[in-house]
Amino acid sequence: MSSSKLPSARCAGAVAVLAFAALGAGQAQAAETAAAPPAAEPADSVEAVVITSYGKSLQAAAQLKRSADYGLDAVNAEDIGKFPTRNAAEALQLVTGVTIDRQRGQGLYVSVRGLGPQFQYTELNGRSIAVNELIENGGARGRQFRFEVLPAELISQIEVVKSPTADMDEGALGGNINIKTFKPLDLGNKAAFSVRETYNDVRKKADPSASGLFSWKSADSTLGLLASGLYDERRIRNDRLYQTGWNLNKFTSVLGAGLYTPTRTRPTIETEQRKLYSGAISGQWKPNSDFQTDVDVLVTRLDVDYDEFGLDIYPDDTTFAVPSFVAGSQKVVGDTVVAGTINNVRWMGSRETSLNRHDLAIFGIKQAWTPGAWAFNLEYGFSRARSYHPDGKATTRNRIAFFAPLTYDFSRGFNKIPQLTTPVDYTNPANYVGQAFDYTWKDSRDTDETFRLDGSRVFDSPLTKIAFGVEQHNMNRNYLRRDWVLNDILNVPLTTLGVSFYEPMPYANFLKGFDGNTPRTWVTPTRDAYYNRLYTPAVAAQPWSTADLRNSFIVDQKIHSAYVRGDFKFDLGALPVSGNLGVRYSETKQLASGTLTSGSTPVPVGYLKEYKNWLPSLNVKVDLRDDLVARFAASRVVNRPNVTDSAPRISVSRDSPTASGGNPDLDPFLADQFDASLEWYPAPTTAVTGAVFVKKMDDYITAQNVTIQVPGRGDVLLSSNVNGGDAEVRGFEAAYNQSLSFLPGLLDGLGVQASVTLVDSKANYFAGNRQIKDDLVGLSKKSYNLVGYYEKGPISARLGWFWRSRYLTSIGSTTTAQSYVDAYGSMDGSLSYQITPQYAVTLEGSNLTNEIRRHYGKTKDQPMETYHWGRTVSLTLRGKF
Repeated sequence: MSSSKLPSARCAGAVAVLAFAALGAGQAQAAETAAAPPAAEPADSVEAVVITSYGKSLQAAAQLKRSADYGLDAVNAEDIGKFPTRNAAEALQLVTGVTIDRQRGQGLYVSVRGLGPQFQYTELNGRSIAVNELIENGGARGRQFRFEVLPAELISQIEVVKSPTADMDEGALGGNINIKTFKPLDLGNKAAFSVRETYNDVRKKADPSASGLFSWKSADSTLGLLASGLYDERRIRNDRLYQTGWNLNKFTSVLGAGLYTPTRTRPTIETEQRKLYSGAISGQWKPNSDFQTDVDVLVTRLDVDYDEFGLDIYPDDTTFAVPSFVAGSQKVVGDTVVAGTINNVRWMGSRETSLNRHDLAIFGIKQAWTPGAWAFNLEYGFSRARSYHPDGKATTRNRIAFFAPLTYDFSRGFNKIPQLTTPVDYTNPANYVGQAFDYTWKDSRDTDETFRLDGSRVFDSPLTKIAFGVEQHNMNRNYLRRDWVLNDILNVPLTTLGVSFYEPMPYANFLKGFDGNTPRTWVTPTRDAYYNRLYTPAVAAQPWSTADLRNSFIVDQKIHSAYVRGDFKFDLGALPVSGNLGVRYSETKQLASGTLTSGSTPVPVGYLKEYKNWLPSLNVKVDLRDDLVARFAASRVVNRPNVTDSAPRISVSRDSPTASGGNPDLDPFLADQFDASLEWYPAPTTAVTGAVFVKKMDDYITAQNVTIQVPGRGDVLLSSNVNGGDAEVRGFEAAYNQSLSFLPGLLDGLGVQASVTLVDSKANYFAGNRQIKDDLVGLSKKSYNLVGYYEKGPISARLGWFWRSRYLTSIGSTTTAQSYVDAYGSMDGSLSYQITPQYAVTLEGSNLTNEIRRHYGKTKDQPMETYHWGRTVSLTLRGKF
């Protein structure tokens, strides 16, 4: 399969913008210098160069929120190359209503107002971005942007728009997130650098990082160039004990019906060596006040060398032996068998390795022309993301096993690790035999192309502006996957294979500080011996299997949209009223291509899906007093399904009799949303805000389970998605930030920032034949942030606590329970000292209280996962000139 070919379209788009630029430049140069005065600067033109502290960055964000024509929140850089955190996602948790998901200790995904990562729409400098997927374990969702690929050092501001306007791209039920980078005409002639060393107390390694930025502006301020770059290295260790689910009715002959028992349980150490390379170039040309050209290029490369050491325990796997529950050993709490003994269980030492590369390249060009009362913008953007294996070696899963009884005990509670024992010594190589060697190659490619034309005219009347525009948006996902399962050493004694095939666990102190009789060390396969012996040139030359073809797909979306927006401003009695009213029309054409099977014969298929949406929006702002603002907003929004949910594909699990599939006929999520807020600004350094919001969703996408026959596997439970559920989200959010400069003496450098979000959901949908009520994936009903900061003379410090309540992470299926992430908080902080006006040193820390993240199933009587990634501390030297 190959992605659709778009080079001619890309060239045409860029040439059209450049031609428009040349035409406009000629007309602008010929115009009289006494032309109409320039239009007022938009509310969002906050210059990053004036922000030199955390307190001032809060003031700039409050100023932006206050003056905006729609509901938004923002987080700003404190200085050139100094974002409030080293990670863009972690910076966004400072925004009211935003929570984040962490992976191995790093902020990764963003949720807004209770809606998970797939419901956000992310842009860079106002243009959409191709999604970078993680292929480490084969996952490919398609709507969840991974913020780790955008270095925080290159970011000047991030806006989170909560009540959209008609001119904004559609595609978010949660929030439109616009990431802005530094611009040379704003910065002028400046340079900055940083060097950093980072230490994690679980991995116990120190890692380097360096970044630099150079900005130049011509003497007449008509031309600017900016270049920046970053290198960041991190070595990560995550100690994890997880259980993939609780199964219903597995041992009914002994236990009877209606009880849950554990499935695959795994102590594991996950390690990564990450190297991030990033570079950006920005150019601006502004020959006069009516004409401006912007060009942006950003390239990032993230290499992740992944190495995982696990001991998989399969109490329900019947591939090689039939487990049997020992009658009378069970301990039942509610509907869960929390303890017992199971015979004939497979205990499998595993080693998964892969080098994964995630490339992202973004190009954008924008031409603005403002002749008198008119304004025109012509814009082209193209981005390409690719996740793949760069060294020609894909994901390896090296496996060895023995069969023995399992005595388990989860009754100590979800906040303790379970007791997992067997009479067989899992540290003795002589007890193991070889298992299947799995080799998986994946290549995920995304492209995102946008061409848009906008126009507007201002009026001296209550109707202050009419804006209109058209847009062509092309998105393509090409996902390829191949799997080899090689049984050449199946059941061969490990000692017969030789010492090159195994080694002791290379890490000590697994889940140190956790009491409990569970495996802490075991025999592990070596990294390369299985690959070198089994993946021969003859194996590599094998043709694509039917399963490979079923796993691969292309989804191509072409979106045409147009909008009209009217801005108004008038007095209602003594109250100034302003706002905008508009409508956006969007037409989506989707072609989903892949391979299905008729019996054992692969059949190429393609499904065309079209839908059209009218999306009205209204934003009203009322200045009740000079320091008090009220807002009301209403809009119809659309959120397209995850790409893999729309693809004609079937992926069968290797470790359980389950499979996942796509549905090319899925309709998008649609919602009516309403928002009312009150904002009080009693002083330039103080803001108190509150909002209530409602989102009513149509055609909520829900899971469907059917049993299918898979050759060589027998009955497999297939999970796919269908429309048919309904959901509603209601919530309240409030924020407060203030510089306490009125305090006496040394205390006048104190400040506080706090926010709280309360969300309730009404939902009714299904996971197979199990009903899910009033729970949405990724929705925490409560979250809050509390930050204290101090800035006095050369010293600045910040300490924050970020907390969210439990949330649903998986809805399960007909035969497996749903799962939740328990309430979790993180304490992060920083301490800086300004050595000279040019140099500063900063000490930063995350997860300072060494919090543990835990998962559980239907109830807390079903413990599932324990994550421990430890504390991370970094020391940074910054300079600016």
